[in-house]
Amino acid sequence: MPRVRFAAWALIGLLTVVPVAVAAPEGQMTWGVHISLAPTWFDPAETQGIITPFLVMYALHDALAKAMPGNPVAPSLAESWQMSPDGRVYDFTLRKGVKFHNGDTLTSEDVKFSFERYRGTAAKTLKDRVAAVETPGPLQVRFRLRNPWPDFMTFYTAASGAGWIVPKKYVEKIGDDGFKKAPVGAGPYKFVSFTPGVELVMDAFEGYWRKTPSVKRLVFKVISDESTRLAALKRGEIDVVYSIRGELAEELLRTPGLTLKPTVIQSPQWVSMLDQWDPKSPWYDRRVRLAANLAIDRKAINDAITLGHSRLTYSVIPSTFDFFWQPPPYSFDPAQAKKLLAEAGYPNGFDAGDYYLDISYANVQETIANYLQQVGIRSKLVSRERASHWSTYTDKKYKNLAYTASGAFGNAATRLEAYVVTGGAYVYGGYPDIDSLFKDQAAELDRKKREALLHKIQQLMHEKVMHIPIWELAFINGHGPRVQESGLGLIPGHAYSAPYEDLKLKTK
Repeated sequence: MPRVRFAAWALIGLLTVVPVAVAAPEGQMTWGVHISLAPTWFDPAETQGIITPFLVMYALHDALAKAMPGNPVAPSLAESWQMSPDGRVYDFTLRKGVKFHNGDTLTSEDVKFSFERYRGTAAKTLKDRVAAVETPGPLQVRFRLRNPWPDFMTFYTAASGAGWIVPKKYVEKIGDDGFKKAPVGAGPYKFVSFTPGVELVMDAFEGYWRKTPSVKRLVFKVISDESTRLAALKRGEIDVVYSIRGELAEELLRTPGLTLKPTVIQSPQWVSMLDQWDPKSPWYDRRVRLAANLAIDRKAINDAITLGHSRLTYSVIPSTFDFFWQPPPYSFDPAQAKKLLAEAGYPNGFDAGDYYLDISYANVQETIANYLQQVGIRSKLVSRERASHWSTYTDKKYKNLAYTASGAFGNAATRLEAYVVTGGAYVYGGYPDIDSLFKDQAAELDRKKREALLHKIQQLMHEKVMHIPIWELAFINGHGPRVQESGLGLIPGHAYSAPYEDLKLKTK
């Protein structure tokens, strides 16, 4: 053993005397972003249970562990971790010498501080279950749980922003509002400027622990109109474009020099019937909820808008997640839908009120609303910018119908916690049998037994017709001729370009 250690140290010594030349970052890569960026996404503490914040967080910030190419829970700021035999203690060892953009060195105090200030989706779940966060040393962090919890790592590192670390001293000095105006992280890119409704500019952080980024500057330009985004890509004004659908996607596919990049992401989209727990609402009747599902031709929507690339799973849980249960499909049967409405006491249909949606998916929701109207369910579409839509949703200010989706990492339990179980961030009611089963599965350490409980919950969701699932979205993006590596699709299920330090422009 002493001989092995000596050989290892000798090798390290040799490596340290031969410096490795690292090319300085060069050039600029520009995106056409489909949504209006919001400062709330610059702060991991406010991370919602949707994919959008990670568009920015993978650039500005870093986590103890995160999804990366080839590894859904890759060691990042933590080089390793271990769980105690009784499942109540998690010990993390931090990577030595990691720097934040302002020069501060990452320590265990930053990890503890980031967890304690976290207030986004799953904050209550995490803090109810974590008894204490201890810092035995500058590079050691210990989480003590009140009880064994098999999903601690999933909630902490994937389904929330609690494991994404910010510099304690800087945040305490500048305050939460100041941090949103000038965020500092430990990610591969540093904040340069943000012009609301226009663009976000970031520059490469050459001190990033994993590798020096190849591209010097990243620019996210807000271009909400799809045709305008595509035109900018064709003119070479942007290099990567998000969310191009239908005929425009076909045009992108036909255009020389442009590359179409469809990716099925872990983001089912569905319509939530928010008043199904109100006895005075038509949605209280299961037959009405079933009629709405039978009224929609999902295959036709898929073919027209995402060129058939989206996956029809009839679930709000991604098919790639642990503990997914495949429900039977809903047929497209408008005649049966009308019959069910008549049986429920609505032979002429009914006025369903406002139907709230994220404006970036207006064309999808307009199509769904048209299908519902054809069987007599009449609604009024109300469009909102993404940040406004989700904040209003979590404030429980919506009624009637709402577009719902999530691209956050996790498993079936993390999605159920946010979107199905009573008290969840996006839940407007609940069912005692589902709540009870969810509580049971959260404490079940036997994987087979836990899987059976989570499958039973999903079966009950289907039997109760709790949602109107549309599809598992194929996010159709593209890039121009200057791009060698856009990052699109490198992380399975991830909607956006990442990891950003792996992006490359073609050399002339």
